[in-house]
Amino acid sequence: MDQNVLDKGVREFKDRGETVTGYQDIRKLLENPDIDVVSLATPNHWHALGTIWAVQAGKDVYVEKPVSHNIFEGRQIVAAARKYGHMVQTGSQCRSSVGLQEAIAWLNAGNLGKIIRARGLCYKRRASIGKADQPLVIPASIDYDLWCGPAPKKVPLMRKKLHYDWHWVWPSGNGDLGNQGVHQMDIARWVLGESELAPTSFSIGGRLGYEDDGTTPNTQIVLHNYKKAPLLFEVRGLPASSTTDKMGNYEGASIGVVVDCEGGRVVIPSYETAIVYDKAGKEIKKFSEGGDHFANFIKAVRSRKHTDLNADIQDGHLSAALCHTANISYRLGKKQSPDQMREAVRNNPEMAEMLGRMDEHLAANQVDLKKTPATLGEILKVDVKEESFIGNHAASQLRTRDYRKPFVVPEKV
Repeated sequence: MDQNVLDKGVREFKDRGETVTGYQDIRKLLENPDIDVVSLATPNHWHALGTIWAVQAGKDVYVEKPVSHNIFEGRQIVAAARKYGHMVQTGSQCRSSVGLQEAIAWLNAGNLGKIIRARGLCYKRRASIGKADQPLVIPASIDYDLWCGPAPKKVPLMRKKLHYDWHWVWPSGNGDLGNQGVHQMDIARWVLGESELAPTSFSIGGRLGYEDDGTTPNTQIVLHNYKKAPLLFEVRGLPASSTTDKMGNYEGASIGVVVDCEGGRVVIPSYETAIVYDKAGKEIKKFSEGGDHFANFIKAVRSRKHTDLNADIQDGHLSAALCHTANISYRLGKKQSPDQMREAVRNNPEMAEMLGRMDEHLAANQVDLKKTPATLGEILKVDVKEESFIGNHAASQLRTRDYRKPFVVPEKV
């Protein structure tokens, strides 16, 4: 889509003495019968359509997370992968970590008793993207119509940068919950052994601490209320306080997962390490070993068994959909005062606890929630079999999007 980026990549291969052909348009690439596998690391809004087109063209696909920009898209990728019998691996590298595989198996064997809750954490610094005072001039190297693809073609585009900052606006991105956070959302769901969406979901947050052209929250708390144990999630894009650039942590993890159990706690502070603590806080066990996620994909390409994939598209879809559901709750919400927030969650101990710590975190960053209030999302009831929303037309509309022809994610794959 960006000829300059493409040319740079082609040069890198050629400098190593390799033969390579560059394609600015994925449709041209998919016409090549000599290509068997496609790896997609486009902006989020292209993941689903690129994957579906590739599968329909007879290719196996490695697609980066989140696999979809909305819930409908993820389900359509799964349908296409199964219909055409192609391998689709999600870029959830943690699923190939031997350490995490062993830790989660150990946990699910009941070694720490019943799981009380799983908490995903995305404490990752995200500075302001600035506020444009004039429309962005799209570089001549970029086919902007193709870049927009399934998303609306915004002209003029009021943003300082086209690349990467697309994460922080809804037409192309999913915020850090769907960017970094989907990794930890996936681990938390994996820990809980859940293979469907949660029956109710709820989110609170805001884009706080600065005013810029971003629209996704940089601060967010989420409750996916599974029946066996809740899945909680926290996003923090601001540092620990206004006097430091360092990020805070929860029980030793900043970007990770913390699992509370009857007999202790498991802290997963990285993509391959899990540390087990007893109820007194003493470390009793540690798992730490990586894995080769792409090698696992190639194994499945050769075996033609999607069950050989460590991160099959079904798992990628479900974990992405949990991010989308939480974001839908947020997007349908209303700004409320701190007192209104506390009143709204006073009978919900999990959200009340997260909200209290979120308020303290924002105060440490000199954010006055009375002047710049956060958003109280809607509590969404989910039909987990249909992956749809019960009695909420506005939420159902955000389950998908209006597509620009010819960049349409099909109803029938």
